[in-house]
Amino acid sequence: MIKYPFDEKEIRDIGMYDAIPGPSGPVRKFDTPVTPKENLMSIYRGEKPLWAPNLTVDCNMVQPDIMLDAYARNHGGFDFFGIEWEFEPLTNAAMVKPGTRRLSDITKWEEEIIWPDLKAIDWEKDYKDNFESVLDSDRATMFMILNGLFERTADLTSFADTFCYLLEEPEALTDFYNKLVDWHIELITIAKKYYHADIITFHDDMGTQIDSFMSPNTFKEIMMPQYKKITAAVHELGMVINYHSCGSVGNLIPYYIECGFDSWEGQDSANNKNELMEKYGDQLIQTAMLLFPEEANDEQIDEMIENALNTVGRTGRFIGWTIDMKPERVNQTVTKFYEKSRKLYNQ
Repeated sequence: MIKYPFDEKEIRDIGMYDAIPGPSGPVRKFDTPVTPKENLMSIYRGEKPLWAPNLTVDCNMVQPDIMLDAYARNHGGFDFFGIEWEFEPLTNAAMVKPGTRRLSDITKWEEEIIWPDLKAIDWEKDYKDNFESVLDSDRATMFMILNGLFERTADLTSFADTFCYLLEEPEALTDFYNKLVDWHIELITIAKKYYHADIITFHDDMGTQIDSFMSPNTFKEIMMPQYKKITAAVHELGMVINYHSCGSVGNLIPYYIECGFDSWEGQDSANNKNELMEKYGDQLIQTAMLLFPEEANDEQIDEMIENALNTVGRTGRFIGWTIDMKPERVNQTVTKFYEKSRKLYNQ
């Protein structure tokens, strides 16, 4: 990408992006030398961007409430597969309601699972009513899909049983995943057709704070063939795919790359992101969250941003996501992130 010297006018007030139903509130615009979409997608083309993209500002995040998985995770209630979730305001998150079990055993999935009919949902109406007027064409559109393959199995049964199925019922699990992947590919096609997505973010946490849920070999044998089908479908539709996978999963990164994921949204507190960037950054873009505590002062915010930009961010293979726990300070922190990365990348 052509270099453009930083100009102070880039951070002048030129208005706000509209709030998007779901995860995105209104946020300020910058007078950028290229569109945020062009800058963000340049990373996926293997180019160095003009600034470190920030998902809070540079992306239309789409998670329609008409998609029952999203509604249940954000508000509580029943998801696509009839699993009940309880929302906890103190943590601003939902969990499967204790005691819930929709599948008695993985070997009985064909008998017991009722598959959601995605064709019965009026996606076109939802887009026109809720998204068409607020999705800015200058920003890339990211469609978020929750409850991946491993997580869905645990939600339907339990985590303990899912671990056992990986070892004791790989054939039944594979048969179930074949059907589940086809269903997800149908949803991914909807994301492209109706919401004009550029990026799919697919969630499937794969680890605890100290290690992956499964061995690399188990991931390779059971999960990787399924994810190869998903990434191939995304790429065939002209999109890229961002894999949200929390936990200590550094041992699985080579397999994420082999699966065909374009970027990895991982947990900074459970992984040595710098080491993984040095080792795999040329093959896998990293997305990282910068969470600014409410009590953080200006100096601490500056330090957090500069630390991220001067480590994993220096490669230009980095996408940030600034989350400020002090809402009235959001425009200030996104401005700091933009200006600091813009100056760094112009060197």
